[in-house]
Amino acid sequence: MSLPIDPNKAENLEEIEKQFAVKAVEHLEAYWGLLQRVPGSQLRLTKMDDEIYEHFKRNFPEFDPSKPLSEDEMKSKEGKERWRKFMSAYEKKIADYNFGTILRIDPKTEYDQHTTIFAMRMQFYAIEIARNRAGLNDWIYERAQKAKGQSS
Repeated sequence: MSLPIDPNKAENLEEIEKQFAVKAVEHLEAYWGLLQRVPGSQLRLTKMDDEIYEHFKRNFPEFDPSKPLSEDEMKSKEGKERWRKFMSAYEKKIADYNFGTILRIDPKTEYDQHTTIFAMRMQFYAIEIARNRAGLNDWIYERAQKAKGQSS
């Protein structure tokens, strides 16, 4: 029987880091592909989108989905505590709720190394659900449809 791993003492194994990076990129590619096929305003990311959205609005009333994210605020001591409390509500409800993923800083930009941050899956869901409900990701679908029309 293996012993539990203490994350404070665990080594950063290169192979594990590579696997994480592959998973995170697969997630962002899948999401971007969805946004190109379906307007974000019509997309559901989970079966619990309504609950997540209402909970997010209650816990982060100052959040404006049209504005760029502040990584410093999100990852400050207070920010981490607020997010940890928010995310813990989904521990038994959302698979991989605390799995790392890549999140766009600004809803007006595509994914690239300068426009993204590392975030937890529940942060991604909360922020992207809010952006989708505000119609802020619809430009991705519209641009993809226009490009598709031009290539026909």
